Amino acid sequence: MQLYAGYQSLVTLVLGVVALGCEVFAFVDALRHPDNAYVAASKRTKRFWMLITGVALLFGSISVFNPIGLLGLAGFLGAAVYLADVRPALRQVRGLGGRSSSGW
Repeated sequence: MQLYAGYQSLVTLVLGVVALGCEVFAFVDALRHPDNAYVAASKRTKRFWMLITGVALLFGSISVFNPIGLLGLAGFLGAAVYLADVRPALRQVRGLGGRSSSGW
């Protein structure tokens, strides 16, 4: 039974560290885009997304040992929304990455 508890703690810690990595990445990415890119992408302001990703980072660092608690989930959700919705729109507006129009 002790061995199972050890694995469970390790898996929980790994999940917390991965979630924290996503939150750090979202915060840094939100920081590096200029203010006008958010407006051009029809997203909220840079200040808004800096607040969302900053709070997500705070919650993630508080709950790194309990990522499936309320704070951990809220932090990951904030970062996930930014990464799944806002970041691709910003990259498209700024012409970074993305797919070519040739279809290849």
